[in-house]
Amino acid sequence: MSDFTDHVTDDHAAFIAKQPVFFVATAADGARINLSPKGMDSFRVLGPKRVGYLDVGGSGNETHAHLAADGRATIMFCAFDRPALILRIYARGRAVLPQDDGWDALAAHFTLLPGTRQIFEFDVDSVQTSCGWGVPFMTLDRERQTLSKYHRADDPEKRLRTQAKRSKTIDGLPVRAQTRMPWHEAQG
Repeated sequence: MSDFTDHVTDDHAAFIAKQPVFFVATAADGARINLSPKGMDSFRVLGPKRVGYLDVGGSGNETHAHLAADGRATIMFCAFDRPALILRIYARGRAVLPQDDGWDALAAHFTLLPGTRQIFEFDVDSVQTSCGWGVPFMTLDRERQTLSKYHRADDPEKRLRTQAKRSKTIDGLPVRAQTRMPWHEAQG
């Protein structure tokens, strides 16, 4: 059985805070549906009607383009332990890059990571919970450090130049490039 609310409750926020992984789905007209797993303690409940997550540069930037084109997203958390539960946040979002107004205030809610590219900020439309009884039991062994190690070894200025050349997604949608490093990388 499903339950819907129009906001993130305190119980929802407590459940979200315990999950080591979440999934983000976005789409734009004529483009592939993008579904991305996320971790690295990057998600924050910013208020009952507002959530966000820190995005570290990786292989693509589909979420950014889809949000710019359409705005809609579904963010899903599921328990791999007890109690079984699936929680979906239906929302509209946008990318906030280090050069954007509002970056500093939003970034203060996160621990910036090597390779931080942007923060996705979402206005919550609704939250759905369901049983999750079909989700298997699994345990977290440990977080992967590969992406952080890669970005720590990478030259941030080189990364900005590379990102400036990546102005389109795999479906040809435009992506706004990061033009400024987050403060922690600018300071070395």
